[in-house]
Amino acid sequence: MEDERFIDRARWKGRNGEKDILRSEVWSLLEERSVSIGPVWSRIPNFIGADKAAQRLAELQIWKAAKVVKSNPDPPQIPVRLRALEDGKLVYVPVPELVKDYPFIELDPNKLQRNGIPFEEVAPIEGAMEHGRKVGFQDMKPFDLAVVGCVAASRNGGRSGKGGGFADLEMGIFREMGLINADTPIVTTIHTLQVKEDERVIMVAHDTPLDWIITPDEVIETQTMIAQPEGVNWDTIQSDQYENIPFLLSLKSTLLDKK
Repeated sequence: MEDERFIDRARWKGRNGEKDILRSEVWSLLEERSVSIGPVWSRIPNFIGADKAAQRLAELQIWKAAKVVKSNPDPPQIPVRLRALEDGKLVYVPVPELVKDYPFIELDPNKLQRNGIPFEEVAPIEGAMEHGRKVGFQDMKPFDLAVVGCVAASRNGGRSGKGGGFADLEMGIFREMGLINADTPIVTTIHTLQVKEDERVIMVAHDTPLDWIITPDEVIETQTMIAQPEGVNWDTIQSDQYENIPFLLSLKSTLLDKK
């Protein structure tokens, strides 16, 4: 009964019962241990130590070699986006839940500096949407590194998001459009309490596995053996996603016409 009470607070509950239980456990645990920052339910949870995780990521060679970085728009990755801009990297950030006609924001550190806009102002998504350049998938450069948000992750590369399917949809589109390939590192920054046993983090065919998991305390190279999806599995797209994501139907038609 306790699991059901927690799950009732989850916005996208019902798509996968085992994933619902895991997410609810993580959100509850972060609150109970007082390591969360702000609301966590139905969100990519912000946590104490997110800045330390970003620093650990910035020390890796995969980060140093990257010139173009994609990051999820959520609060725990604000330090990642800030560090990317400070390091002179071009940053792409999706519009939260992809609810605009344009799916992404481009943050060019050189343009921001010329316009006198502090990086600290555009690292949060509100500032990015105000000052960044609105772009479509066709306008974007290929990524050297992709940062995704997680509610839970496992050492074998499994990941679970907040349940809306946005990250996996994005990653599928990226693959279809050649913005990432099999060698593009897929990374997350999370709290140690979000790292769960391999068998708890269930992966299905359209889920994107992780290559690196960074916590405030640890760097985990997963060396995942989980297969990367080849593109978008349109059969798995939910009806509410078509209703809420303005460009999705037209993009589907465009991508299918290319095949």
